[in-house]
Formats: sequence, structure tokens, C-alpha cells
Amino acid sequence: MRAVQVERFGGPEVLTVRDVQAPQPGPGEAVVDVAASGVNFTDVYHRTGHYPNPLPFTPGSEGAGMVSAVGPGVTDVRVGDRVGWVNVIGSYAEQAVVPADRLIPLPDGVDAETAAATLLQGLTAQYLVRSTYPVRPGDDVLIHAAAGGMGLLLTQLVKHLGGRVLGTASTPEKAGLARVAGADVVVGYDDVPATVREFTAGKGVAVAYDGVGASTFEASLSSLRPRGYLVSYGSASGPVPPVEPLRLAQAGSVFLTRPTLGHYIAARHELTERADEVLGWIVDGTLNVHVTGRYPVAEAARAHEDLEGRRTTGKLILVP
Repeated sequence: MRAVQVERFGGPEVLTVRDVQAPQPGPGEAVVDVAASGVNFTDVYHRTGHYPNPLPFTPGSEGAGMVSAVGPGVTDVRVGDRVGWVNVIGSYAEQAVVPADRLIPLPDGVDAETAAATLLQGLTAQYLVRSTYPVRPGDDVLIHAAAGGMGLLLTQLVKHLGGRVLGTASTPEKAGLARVAGADVVVGYDDVPATVREFTAGKGVAVAYDGVGASTFEASLSSLRPRGYLVSYGSASGPVPPVEPLRLAQAGSVFLTRPTLGHYIAARHELTERADEVLGWIVDGTLNVHVTGRYPVAEAARAHEDLEGRRTTGKLILVP
């Protein structure tokens, strides 16, 4: 079996394709023939060691395909089932071993490539707007990197829930994509707080969804209304430096949280409930998935280079 291996932490060049032993399912596990795997900044963090794994390992924490074998004790899935998964390392390969209780059944209206392009970011967007800060009709919302894979999903969901979106984007092309997704206003990364005050008639936003991190944190903090929420869910530009709690009071008794998907899908029922809603949104057209880069698994390094270089919009996937 061919798989991408990381044998040392580092840049995209450490992603190398190797012939490895075909996986066998253990108790409670299933082997899935991978049809597609999503490319995410989480994979970059694993590759660099920011989120370390024992070496060597196969990266990729999101995928979809067909079950080809099941281990002892597996009753939830069968050989031939179409499934997807998130937060399980090893999808940059022709086959992956996944705990059966982490597999998500795919409905007829969602193909494997769409699922692999949507599940991780879709589940993240779902918990961000439903649970971390439940968006309400009339809420003003700041979304950074609004033309990225996450940003486009968040923009669509905030609009679906009745909010108004001020998005940031680095180029006119990306700004156009964010507007098509529903953003009310899209601006560059300079003077965001001033634009927010104009957009909200001086009130500030109810919530800032910030997956960029170090370079946007101050703008996010300065854009909040009193008792607003700064949801720092990623660090594409680097980790946010330590924050003195007093600064949250000075900004208006605001809330700061650093959520992660694993804590919102820890229970099987929560995983399936969130996934059912996301997949339902795809089927009924609420969410339009933008796959803008499709790479062979052997070109995983190029996919990472394009993602980190901010040369992409929408979602990137790898295919065997």
C-alpha cells in the first residue's frame, strides 16, 4: 500500500510517499479504502511538530471512502458502507484504519470527495456557530480569512442563521468569493476595528471567529462589543502570545475561548448529531462546498506549500 510518511518534523519536503504494509483491523476497527482525504492546517501542525505525533506517521485527519474490512466486535458498519471520518490520523494513504465508532455514514446525496472536503471544517463550523457562540438573528459577526475553506463555510452558516458578516480577505479575488458566499462587507487586514465600528454603528461585533491567530488577534479583540466573544479556533499565522486576563475586562468584559473539535465530538452521539446536520446542509443546498485544489497523494507536499503560502481559496483534497 502507498502512503505518505513523516519521518521527521519539518517543512512540506518531509512528506514522502512510501510502500508500507497494508493495514489490518483490530477489535472495534475498520479498514477503509480511501477515495479522498482533506488537507487542513491541522495536518501542517502535525507535520511541523506543533501538534506532535510519534514518528514515523501518516498524516491526514479527514477522509472518506468505502469500508473494505472490519475487525472483531464491529456492528455499526459493514463492508461496502460509504463512510467519512475526522480527527483520526492516517488518511494520506490508499487505505486507513479507523475506529468504527468514529465513522460517519454518508447519505446518497454526498459523494466521497465532497465529504472529505467538508467534514472536518464543516463540523468545526457547526460547533462554532451552534455551541461555542450560538449565532442569533441580527448578530454582527467578524470572520477572518473569509475566502478560505473554513471562512466560506462559516460565512454561509452565519447568514443561514440570520447574522451579518464582515469578512477579511487578502486579495480582491478572495474578497469576491467571500461576497458570493454571503458576506455583507469584505475588507483587507488593515484597520479592521475601524471598519467594524462603521459596519456596526459603533457597537462592535457579537463574535469574532479567528482562525488566523497571531497576526489578527489584536484586531479581533478590538472589534468586539461589550461582553462579546473572541473565538480563537486556529493559528495559521502563528500562536497567539499570552494574554493578561485584565485585558478582557478593558475590552468590555469580553470572553476569550480557544476551542478544538475533539472536545465537541467526544461522544458518539454528538459526533453523529453534528455530522447529520452538516451533511443535511449539503444535501439541501444550505452549504456549497468549494473544492479548489485536487492533488494526487504523491503531491501532498505541493498541497501543503500552496495552503501555507495562502495561494488557495476554498478546500484542498488529495486523491489516491
